[in-house]
Amino acid sequence: MGKPPSTSLTRRSLVGCAAALLLPAAGQAASPLLTRPIPSSGEALPVVGLGTWITFNVGNDPAARADRAEVMRQFFEAGGRMIDSSPMYGSSQPVIGEGVAKLQPGATLFAADKVWTSSDGARQIEQSRRLWRVPRFDLLQVHNLLAWERQLPLLFELKRKGEVRYVGITTSEARRHAEVEQIMRAQPLDFVQVTYNILDREVEQRILPLARERGIAVIANRPFREGALIDAVRRHPLPPWAAEIDCANWAQYLLKFIVSHPALTCAIPATSSAAHVRENMGAARGRLPDEAMRRRMAQHAGRLT
Repeated sequence: MGKPPSTSLTRRSLVGCAAALLLPAAGQAASPLLTRPIPSSGEALPVVGLGTWITFNVGNDPAARADRAEVMRQFFEAGGRMIDSSPMYGSSQPVIGEGVAKLQPGATLFAADKVWTSSDGARQIEQSRRLWRVPRFDLLQVHNLLAWERQLPLLFELKRKGEVRYVGITTSEARRHAEVEQIMRAQPLDFVQVTYNILDREVEQRILPLARERGIAVIANRPFREGALIDAVRRHPLPPWAAEIDCANWAQYLLKFIVSHPALTCAIPATSSAAHVRENMGAARGRLPDEAMRRRMAQHAGRLT
């Protein structure tokens, strides 16, 4: 390639620069996808999944549905597996189902859904399965502990029959943590889903250590506080030392903090953007922070937010 002019960029160099912006960080490009084993089975899951709260609730808008199918395509192409949804999430389930029908991901998809009713859980689960267009769910969770005394026995029975592979519970409310702990101690759960991010860290005190002790996989919801964390930090430059853990953007910085905790199995950021899902999946490659770096990251984020 010839030497470029000193006063301007050539058209070819402009194209090259634009292409470079789309590439992962050098440390990520050749690195394997980071996975964690599900403790109850040893099955490996990529540490970054895909949430669908709000972002996939697009109704019957054909263009928006096509956009979400593209998000799913980019997610799978980057190595992603777990997609998480709920009957509570409006049209998210049929939007996922349309993407599944279009993309045919097969066993690549780790389908995680929830039961969210105080009445007929079996009927709701079957309706959800039809909307997803999958033969069965990989993981079913009791959403926000609603009627868990009634629904958990149903989920365990479905697991016994081979109609679901894993069973869990979820909450996004810190006030429910004591109840979550009680259920974790008393029930043979495979998964627990809780809120965990660089600012919301209460689960580090009791729930995460208990999950390791009991052999329960942990899913982190609200990793970006529904976008509020990204909005707060993106006004500032990424610190140069973030390159030490192969972070090319703030999304990777925030996600790598989460998934570097040894108790974490998968974080599930939600997005409606194919570009953002590629950024998010970059957090599943390259180096992860050690404990000293995690403290530095949390302190820095705390000063910016």
